[in-house]
Amino acid sequence: MSEQPVAQTAVRVSDVWYGVDSRWVLQGVSLEVRTGEVFAIMGPSGCGKTTLLKLIGGLLKPQRGEIWIGDTEISRLPEAKLTPVRKRVGLVFQYAALFDSLTVYDNVAFGVRRHITRREREVAEIVREKLAMVGMTGTEHLYPSQLSGGMQKRVGLARALAMNPNIVLYDEPTAGLDPIVAETIDTLIKDTTRRLQVTALVVSHDLTSVFHIADRIAMLHEGRIITCGSPEEVRADTNPVVRRFLQAGGIISNGESTMSGA
Repeated sequence: MSEQPVAQTAVRVSDVWYGVDSRWVLQGVSLEVRTGEVFAIMGPSGCGKTTLLKLIGGLLKPQRGEIWIGDTEISRLPEAKLTPVRKRVGLVFQYAALFDSLTVYDNVAFGVRRHITRREREVAEIVREKLAMVGMTGTEHLYPSQLSGGMQKRVGLARALAMNPNIVLYDEPTAGLDPIVAETIDTLIKDTTRRLQVTALVVSHDLTSVFHIADRIAMLHEGRIITCGSPEEVRADTNPVVRRFLQAGGIISNGESTMSGA
């Protein structure tokens, strides 16, 4: 019988294996995300980061292992019982994934109307509040095609927050953005996490972003977690694969001591 996570654990992944076409994408991945922290998973493209995020969000099921959201193990739940858990988890997709045919207002209102309330006055208040929170007041009438990439990311975040989740999952939140806009999105993630007292789980290969926002960082390599700790601990890790990745991302220099930043 599996032991339930303690109350301060928002997400627990235990010995998770996931494969596609006879190839293991994830191999025995285990990690814990603490309530209220910003936890980042970094790694090169194709290492399994987005797959892991989809497993945690209940969009995929592992072949082996357990995934806990709070005190609920979700990997074996039928769809009907998984739906209430999904409402506690917001997902911000890599390219915002907004509905092109809907206005900003209707994009943010979409989940609220389906799962929270059909009273339009309440819907309007939630939409107004969440758009203000991400700095998008006044855009309700616009369509996604009229927004920049950074603005679309903000609307995607507002849509996720509109469901009042306990956990927000971010898939490459700064992908395709210039450095100034990316820094704005990073600050927004940190601010909303603290203000709403939610837990944030971010997957990214943008190391500048990861080390800017994360309380703790894990690195995926060939389907396995090869390091996990505070930004300072990860910077000090002597694993040559970790060091090469951090050097390539400009986090440490080629000649930097392994104790730098510790």
